[in-house]
Amino acid sequence: MRTSHMKLFFFIFLFHSFLFLVLSSSSRNFPVIPFDEGYSPLFGDHNLIIHSDSKTVHLSLDESSGSGFATHDIYLHGYFSASIKLPSDYTAGVVVAFYLSNGDMYEKNHDEIDFEFLGHIRGKDWRVQTNVYGNGSTHIGREERYGLWFDPSEDFHQYSILWTDTKIIFYVDDVPIREIKKTASMGGDFPSKPMTLYSTIWDASTWATNGGKYKVNYKYAPYIAEFSDFVLHGCAVDPIEHVTNCDSVQTSETVPSDVTQVERNKMDNFRLKHMTYSYCYDKTRYKVPLPECVIDSREAERLIKSDPVTFGNGRHRRGKRHHHQAKEAASF
Repeated sequence: MRTSHMKLFFFIFLFHSFLFLVLSSSSRNFPVIPFDEGYSPLFGDHNLIIHSDSKTVHLSLDESSGSGFATHDIYLHGYFSASIKLPSDYTAGVVVAFYLSNGDMYEKNHDEIDFEFLGHIRGKDWRVQTNVYGNGSTHIGREERYGLWFDPSEDFHQYSILWTDTKIIFYVDDVPIREIKKTASMGGDFPSKPMTLYSTIWDASTWATNGGKYKVNYKYAPYIAEFSDFVLHGCAVDPIEHVTNCDSVQTSETVPSDVTQVERNKMDNFRLKHMTYSYCYDKTRYKVPLPECVIDSREAERLIKSDPVTFGNGRHRRGKRHHHQAKEAASF
């Protein structure tokens, strides 16, 4: 009897160990799909090149157009990932975006989860921005911006979004860089409706690089972004009935639901070293932080030192920040 109990205990231990590994797994453990199995061209077809093996796609921007692609299906929650190599050299004003949105279905109350790469000028780093909108809350920006510890134009790097009913986690090369937990105070601002996954490249000269100071210079065109290692690991939704094709048990066993302590340490370290902007500390924009903000004294001190006007109590004229209308106009 004792032996059988020990066997049972050992089996349970192994199962939970296996489940822990699955839940904390990276995109390498999820199936990579060919482009044409999950995606279709969206706009700028002449600037979209699909390699013959359907594993890599080039999106380019020139004076005639940007370009983009989108998933065949819409999804309610999941893990979405791609390896991206950004355009090199002078790329001011050029935005490469990897994001979830339902703006085509919900024009006035859409949701969105964004990775946006904001271009760069020589001698400066590329910046990446994350943002979320829920229920059309585009008047409330929840942006964060970061530098990167590598040059994203030299090689492919993996960018991933985990979206569940309680949290959103952004990853760069399997390092979580931001976690957004759903709180009661956020209300409908947390994305909750089915969304399509998009990838686009477009001209955002009016705001992207130093608030629009540096614009796209088409003598360096075409600007080419490369995509590969496509992962679509989510619950596809019937567009009419809005019924998912997978149950919650299957999803919970295959999609990571949290960050491990090791990953959390990496995230804290990344944010300490590389975060350059967070809406939670922007005192020129929000006199009182939004209710879901948890103020970290280390972050506050560092950001105030880097930009005392924005993050202190100084006066500052901010540029217009309604670029998503431009992105959606280009995308849909």
